[in-house]
Amino acid sequence: MAKKPKTPWPTKLAMEQVYEKKLWGGNQTDFYSGEGSHHPEIVNPYIDAVTAFLTSFKNKLTVCDLGCGDFNVGNQLVTHTKKYVAVDIVPSLIARNNETFKAENLEFQCLDIAVANLPTGDCAILRQVLQHLSNTEIQSIVNKLAAYKYVILTEHTPQDNFIPNKDIISGQGNRLKVQSGVNILASPFKFKVKEETQLSAVVLDDGKGVIVTTLYKIF
Repeated sequence: MAKKPKTPWPTKLAMEQVYEKKLWGGNQTDFYSGEGSHHPEIVNPYIDAVTAFLTSFKNKLTVCDLGCGDFNVGNQLVTHTKKYVAVDIVPSLIARNNETFKAENLEFQCLDIAVANLPTGDCAILRQVLQHLSNTEIQSIVNKLAAYKYVILTEHTPQDNFIPNKDIISGQGNRLKVQSGVNILASPFKFKVKEETQLSAVVLDDGKGVIVTTLYKIF
């Protein structure tokens, strides 16, 4: 008797639905990872800051983009790296990215980063990824980040003081709905880093919080 296929993880189903139903916007014919990946006031400061970091090295880094989305942002960083491995959980999105973006040092992989072994590299990028995940999944990912020398983490949080890491169900939303945001240095994650540097911060209009990008040096 043939084995039944394994049921996909709920997070995978949720992310597939985001793109199928255009829950983050976009037109009806392509994938769209939301304003955080397309609005110039959000994207440009990020690209400038990360490019400055990547180009500060004499020898280019191997970068692992963990949650690459529609690759509108990552595509602008590839040229500054030795190798760029772009990962996402949605198979159809990775298939589209493979067809759309071409470079000798670029590789796409379809992985659930909370479950799978992560690609090896010097620097991991997680741009507005953890904010959509449950604490259990975040903990699983954080446990693996110690393998990278650098981690560049972008999170959308309330602008004022907040209690970090309130748990949510993984999906299209984030912790703003419970007046919280992800801080991997705080409980329950307590990620250990050697250095912490803020690369950029974009305050959104109408009290919609702030998008902060932080560089962590792990060892």
